[in-house]
Order: sequence, then C-alpha cells, then structure tokens
Amino acid sequence: MTAKNKNPIDAWLLAARPKTLPASVSPVIVGTAMAVADGRFAFFPALAALISALLLQIGVNLANDYFDHQKGIDTEERLGPIRVAQSGLIPPEQVKKAMIAVICGAVAVGLYLVYVGGWPIFVIGLAAVLSTLAYSGGPYPLASHGLGDLFVFIFFGPVAVCGTVYVQARQLSPSAIWLSLPVGFLITAIIVVNNLRDIATDRKTGKNTLAVRLGVRLTRLEYLLLVVVSFAITSGLFFSQAFSAWVLLPLVSLPLFVPSVRTVYTREGAVLNRALAKTASLTLFFCLLLSAGLLLSS
Repeated sequence: MTAKNKNPIDAWLLAARPKTLPASVSPVIVGTAMAVADGRFAFFPALAALISALLLQIGVNLANDYFDHQKGIDTEERLGPIRVAQSGLIPPEQVKKAMIAVICGAVAVGLYLVYVGGWPIFVIGLAAVLSTLAYSGGPYPLASHGLGDLFVFIFFGPVAVCGTVYVQARQLSPSAIWLSLPVGFLITAIIVVNNLRDIATDRKTGKNTLAVRLGVRLTRLEYLLLVVVSFAITSGLFFSQAFSAWVLLPLVSLPLFVPSVRTVYTREGAVLNRALAKTASLTLFFCLLLSAGLLLSS
C-alpha cells in the first residue's frame, strides 16, 4: 500500500508514530516500579501518568509533523518514515487540529495529577506542554537549534521518572534521580539515531540539530556514550551498595544493544531506521528489566 492510498486509520496511526511510544512508556514503568518497591504504589495516579505521557508523546509527534512541513524541513529527500502532512496523506490543518486536541487531552489528565501532586506537578506539566510545542514550533524551535537532545533527556528522564514517583509517593529520594538518568540517556539515544540519519537533509533545510552541529563522527560517539553510561550507572548503583544485585538485571540487555551500535557506526541513510526502532524497543526492554530488578530488590 503506497502513501497515497493508505486508509484514514492507517494514516492517523502513521501520524501517531507508534514505534516511538516506548519512549513515553518506559519512564512511567520505572517510576511506578520505584513506587511499588517503596510501598507507595497508587493505581490511578500511575495510570494518569501513563496516559498523560502517551498523549504528550503523540502530541509532540503531530507537532513535529505539522511544524516541519510548515517550515519546509520535510522534503521529498526525507529518509525517515512517511510524514503525513508532507506526503499529503492528511491535510496539514487536520494534523494541527489533532495536535491541539491531543495536547488538550494531556492537559485534562494532567489536571488530575496536579490535584494529586500539587504545585510541583503543575510546574512540570506546564513546562512539558510548552516544550512539546517548542520542540519543532514557535520562534525558536528547540530541535532546530541543537537543544532537542537536552530537552528529550530532561523530560523523558528525570522529569518523567521522578514525576511518576512523586504523584504516587508525594516524595522523592536520591535513588529516583539516579535511576532516571539511564532512562533519559537511552531515550535520548533514540533521537540521536533519528538525527544522525537526517544530517544531510536537515543541513540543507537549515534545521541545525545537535547532530548537524557535531557531524557524523561525534554524533556516533554521542550515541555510544549514551548507551555505555546508562549501563555504567546501573552497575555503579550496585557497587555503591545503594541497591542489591538485582539492579544489575538490565545488563542482560547489553549484548542486544551491540548490533545497534554497530549499525550506527557503520551505516548511513535509511538503513538507520532499523537501528532507531531497535534502540526504542531495547530501551523499553532495559526499563522493564530495571523495573523487575527494583521489585525483586524490595
């Protein structure tokens, strides 16, 4: 089925980019596991955090699709998955309306989280919504000025993990902050692969991502460091005696990352789409193992 003759359901699924959703699910899983391990699990706040994270992820995907089309960043030379606005699958104005509706849905769920967690969650939620819009849109798009990686790390790592813990436990420990770091690093690695693939086309359209600024060699090194440091942190937490040996469980996924690292270091262009999807799925697997380790430790 070609882009032009996809049915509407397939087109909207394509717009939502389901392969990116592990990035929003993973930190909520880890944060909830921490709450369970501490005996502070709360079902409805955990569910609301998951729904809000998913809606914000879909919202940023739609915003990226819409704003990149409006700015002429998505062209026929694009190597990544089909963008629905640029390809004509969905009219841009419909993508914009869907983006607004999804973000409003996230805000509605977020109001419950604010009720549960108070003003810290209000501040976090407001920052998350503004960053969702500012990632590709506005007068100073974060992704186009080399700040995308930093904001992905902040909001998918410390903010998402610690926020999930806080709405359930109403407190934070240093452990929550430390455990949020590998989650954020690995999710950032996903966007690094995406931007590595698009260096040539982004440079042509003036989208100066961090990958464009660093170049191919240093972007590959960034990916490697993000993966290596993530595993090093979990190992360090065990050797610091902050956690039992179960926290080493994510090391099981380390050999599975090796093929992705090899692909990132040896291949270019559209073939990196496979490394991107693989990194996303392996990140989810890492987070599931980390969560299992936390539960077993308790």
